Amino acid sequence: MSDPFTLDDAPPPAVIPSPASGPAPEPPWLTSLNPEQRQAVEVTEGPVLVLSGAGTGKTRVLITRLAYIIGRRLAQPRQILAVTFTNRAAREMRERVAGLVGPMAESLWLGTFHALGVKILRKHGELVGLKSNFTILDTDDQTRLLKQVMEAEGIDHKKWPVQVLLGAIQRWKDKGLTHDRVTSAMAGDLAAGRAVDLYRQYQERLTTLNAADFGDLLLHCLTLFQDHAEVLAEYQDRFKYILVDEYQDTNVAQYLWLRLLCQKHHNLCCVGDDDQSIYSWRGAEVGNILRFEKDFKDPKIIRLERNYRSTPTILAAASHLISHNTDRLGKTLKTAGDANTEPGDPIIIRGVWDGPEEARWVVEEIEAAQSKDQKLASMAILVRAGFQMLEFEERFITTGVPYRVIGGPRFYERMEIRDAIAYLRCIHAPTDDLAFERVVNKPKRGIGEASVQKVHVFAHSAGLSLMEAAFQLCETDELRAQTRKSLGTLITDLARWRSLRETMPPADLAAQVLDESGYTDMWQRDTSPEAPGRLENLKEFVGGLEEWDTIPAFLDHVSLVMENDNQANDDAVTIMTLHAAKGLEFDTVFLPGWEEELFPHRRALDEGGGAALEEERRLAYVGLTRARKKVFASFAANRRIYNQWQASLPSRFIVEFPEDCVEHISDSGLMGSAAPGFSGGWNSGWQTQKTSRAPDIAGDTWQAHKRESAGTYQVGMRIFHQKFGYGVIRAVEDTRLDIAFEKAGQKKVLDSFVEPA
Repeated sequence: MSDPFTLDDAPPPAVIPSPASGPAPEPPWLTSLNPEQRQAVEVTEGPVLVLSGAGTGKTRVLITRLAYIIGRRLAQPRQILAVTFTNRAAREMRERVAGLVGPMAESLWLGTFHALGVKILRKHGELVGLKSNFTILDTDDQTRLLKQVMEAEGIDHKKWPVQVLLGAIQRWKDKGLTHDRVTSAMAGDLAAGRAVDLYRQYQERLTTLNAADFGDLLLHCLTLFQDHAEVLAEYQDRFKYILVDEYQDTNVAQYLWLRLLCQKHHNLCCVGDDDQSIYSWRGAEVGNILRFEKDFKDPKIIRLERNYRSTPTILAAASHLISHNTDRLGKTLKTAGDANTEPGDPIIIRGVWDGPEEARWVVEEIEAAQSKDQKLASMAILVRAGFQMLEFEERFITTGVPYRVIGGPRFYERMEIRDAIAYLRCIHAPTDDLAFERVVNKPKRGIGEASVQKVHVFAHSAGLSLMEAAFQLCETDELRAQTRKSLGTLITDLARWRSLRETMPPADLAAQVLDESGYTDMWQRDTSPEAPGRLENLKEFVGGLEEWDTIPAFLDHVSLVMENDNQANDDAVTIMTLHAAKGLEFDTVFLPGWEEELFPHRRALDEGGGAALEEERRLAYVGLTRARKKVFASFAANRRIYNQWQASLPSRFIVEFPEDCVEHISDSGLMGSAAPGFSGGWNSGWQTQKTSRAPDIAGDTWQAHKRESAGTYQVGMRIFHQKFGYGVIRAVEDTRLDIAFEKAGQKKVLDSFVEPA
């Protein structure tokens, strides 16, 4: 279609009638909208909240709204501010708007919050102490700078890790808090009670360096607008219309920034979905979207509920699931088709014995779909935690099914896994210089680059491996005393671990190495958002070593896996976390690990309580609504975590599915079998049948089992569990028991796995 728009802002003939020719037909990009989408485009004045459910065409609405405002000459492009959350989304939006309005799209103020903040600060930064050529520091630079501040003040960064304090400072910035607004109560005893003063000094050092971190890009803008009314007025006058994508993901600083900018024209349009707010761990405040009607005068709320992605069955299940949340504005997804639309396949709920069986089943389903000409790229496995990926990756390697990991490296490519493997390589081959160099200062032992370089020089001149060269240098005065001590301890430890190879299983040895080296403790003390996931990956790594008799055999396997990983394939199954999957869609989605304490995740519930449970449920909703045609959800009765088998209960989210949308299945081969270390069997616990109705946790089979078990176990009763030993029942809920075990601590188990003591 030809461009009706020109750079001189002449009105597009497709939108504005020409007196000479009479009314012109509306452009197809406007007439093709459904009534709710069209309302979201045409209601341009005043505050508007577009509640856009999954798959309801929010991007189309945003782009069309931009074109509509320009086409109706309500504003020039440079008078429109459009905010996205990723550079990729910004690029896509600009390209698509340009397809409708032509080159004028270039003058839009369109970008991420941070990019727009930079643009403002480059012009006005001197008012907040920054020159126009200020530098934006990355995380590594921020860490080193804050460490310098802490050392100058005599703060022990071993007792008070730099990452912990930096994380607190970033959280304060996300909330729009400068150091003078952080109270002592907020800071607590962090950094020996000196966190606020260290925050102040850190900011002063940034100013001295003419630098800013990412949190400053919004925080400085807030200071600029609050302290310099003339600057705020300039931007309030400029922006007649403000559009915000993914409003549910905004933090407090972003919310305050938007409120200040829209105070003159009040034409703020926010598009978002409170049911897809899943990023509280990185500062997102779902309350921003929930309070919209209270925060802005006479707002218009428009709900987009016609889903163009998923089958009616998937939509019904997702809507029923999310309805269990109380903190939501409320909407119900429905298919965009007519009343004769086929409901689609039921959601398959699969009960399996353990994690490896779950991986086998999922890959078998994928291979079956592929044999029917379904593309691998149309299928995805969405996991709650990164450590779950290993069993699927191993299965894909075994079967030769191509796969790709989105949102992060493959399991064996992850930093913490590479580090753990490097320790094993050092134990297996003392001459492996690359492995030794990788672990020599991980965790930090005070062995700097200069010392490592001295070892390199000596090794090269003497024709020795780095480890042997380091050993000999420990006997001389070439290195500082502390460095010699640290190197000596590491070399001694490696030799001791090497001596255990023949008598200790690889999994046990790896666990001992990670603990005694301090590597596990390093991540336990790290408070970055990535640290818990890295710890889970290490636990899964150790558990995976149980399959191997020797370290050399495992290292050979990893080498082959890495070689296969490098063979790219365009048609490949996608594996990713649920958090990374937001905004994507696939024909078929597999949702493994739907078990209590994994999903909803125990750590999230421990830290966030009821609010965290609702966010976990929103994450489940996101997973379901990624699917166009088919959903397979699964849970395992047993899962091996950190080299230990743990009994698992199905996720409460499974029970929240409407029964007419699901089909429960299980392997008939599980009948009568017993779990490793458990009394009873799957049959006694789940009433497994050969039919498609087992294990039916919400149907007749489950109810019958509950009647048989009712009253058998009571609070205070002493029981025996073959794996966990003796314990006392603390709480009873149907067939689920809370038990305080004498040695294993507090556990939740099914009553079929215990017996009276």
